[in-house]
Amino acid sequence: MGITVFGAIFVDVKGYPTAQYIPGGRNVGNVISTHGGVSRNVAEDIANVELRPTFVSVADRTGLSTDVIDNLKKHKVNTDYIRRTEDGLGTWLAIFDNNGDVTASISKRPDLSEIVNILKDFGDEIIAASDSIAVEIDMDVEILKPIFELAQKYRKPVYAVVSNMSIAMQRRDLLQRTDCVVCNQQEAEMLFSKNYEDCSPEDLRAILLDRIQYANIPAMVVTLGERGAVYASQDGTSGCIPPQKVDVIDTTGAGDAFFAGVAIGLTYGKNLHEACVIGTRLAAAVICTKESVCPRFNPAEFGLDLNR
Repeated sequence: MGITVFGAIFVDVKGYPTAQYIPGGRNVGNVISTHGGVSRNVAEDIANVELRPTFVSVADRTGLSTDVIDNLKKHKVNTDYIRRTEDGLGTWLAIFDNNGDVTASISKRPDLSEIVNILKDFGDEIIAASDSIAVEIDMDVEILKPIFELAQKYRKPVYAVVSNMSIAMQRRDLLQRTDCVVCNQQEAEMLFSKNYEDCSPEDLRAILLDRIQYANIPAMVVTLGERGAVYASQDGTSGCIPPQKVDVIDTTGAGDAFFAGVAIGLTYGKNLHEACVIGTRLAAAVICTKESVCPRFNPAEFGLDLNR
């Protein structure tokens, strides 16, 4: 079955200025709607490198959800375990500045409680056939606990991505049961109650190595935007990953693509450093704007062991 991804589906409404962006002012620009959601993005990113993930989620009964599911099928994502309910689709409204960064956003979260019923009906079938599990660690505990229990039962690794650290902080016991957690610098600051704004990547590497020992988190990767990423694990392994230089129009989804790359690498035989390199390449392919300077991701280049 490949990597199984659990999480939400969103529709993203994005506004881009066509002139200099004025915070608090009226800005002329373009407004577009795209398929989104951290886990949906991750599932599509995995499929885009010619793997065949399974996506376990909830959608509503509107045509928007039908479009999302049809698009996932076109990417050859297994959508057999997506159920449709009245409030299964989330919405994310975001405004971008001239650098492609989000300046303000509002999110309406969907009701994912139906995933509990999916797990009751098909949990053993899904997890037993999976190579690994990818989850949004800020989902409801009632959803996460059976996922972790089934993963332990069938000895499947769990990789966690953070979309809301204020919620994820309440899941510290589950963070300790993940094989690797991926978040950004601001989220790491919330988790460890410390400001790292003035720290170099090398400083953050050393700090992360110390912090995960104290927090008893098996492995963790922190993305630093244009400064790359740092990683550390309980066995003392740690390092810094430089970024790839690309032209940027929209950084949305770059972190999701990075996480997808890390999960792919760790699932199919790569160490943490190598997995982060894959994540960096995948993220760069998402945010670049010009084909001539966009580093394409070639799975064969990394020698992934798909028979693991």
